[in-house]
Amino acid sequence: MTVWIPYCGPGSTPLDALERWNFDPIVLLCLAGMTVLACSRLRGSSRVSGLASVAVLTLSFVSPLCALSSALFAARTVHHVLLFAVAAPLIAFALPRRHVGSLALATLIQSVAFWVWHAPGMYEAALSSTAIYWVMQVSVLGTATWFWIAVRHSGVASAVIALLAAMVAMGLLGALLTFSPEALYAPHLSTTQAWGLTPLEDQQTAGLIMWAPAAAVYLAAALLVLGRWIGPDRAGPHAA
Repeated sequence: MTVWIPYCGPGSTPLDALERWNFDPIVLLCLAGMTVLACSRLRGSSRVSGLASVAVLTLSFVSPLCALSSALFAARTVHHVLLFAVAAPLIAFALPRRHVGSLALATLIQSVAFWVWHAPGMYEAALSSTAIYWVMQVSVLGTATWFWIAVRHSGVASAVIALLAAMVAMGLLGALLTFSPEALYAPHLSTTQAWGLTPLEDQQTAGLIMWAPAAAVYLAAALLVLGRWIGPDRAGPHAA
């Protein structure tokens, strides 16, 4: 039987979950660098967004959530939701508004990246190698940041269509995982029992997280874009 020891270490249990912090010096140095850049280069709401993104990344990679994501696929899903639905838009809104290419392409690449890394074989590879793990995390965060920057730069109609397309892509993956008749992720076949879940129940929980709250982020953003466009404070075609 394969013993999976991912970047965050063996999966935590209810007995040690709150003690499993990740103090990887490279991660801490990167977070410190982002903090310095946000404080020195950004102003006003951009600085707030930049610092908030650092806080979300700290929660994702330093807090006990890191080790918990080695135990539960549902926790890994929460971890990824924090990256693409919270940290990425915060980073996008901290950066100066700029053109970054096709919104349609950014939408496609973001969805492909998320689906690819949740294919069982690719997921197993990421939990077998620290290098591949970081390729997964950087690609998920990077493509999502590109998407949110492109949304911000686009007109209302394009932004709403892209957000709804991303919502469908996320919801579809969540539905497939929720209704799958078997557990698909080998790294979690022996790590969920300590939390009172079978591997299939853990996977179904992850699917529901993708299907409902994660997909709802895109719907909420689409409604916000529409609301700003049709509301009394309409700011023109680039209100996103």
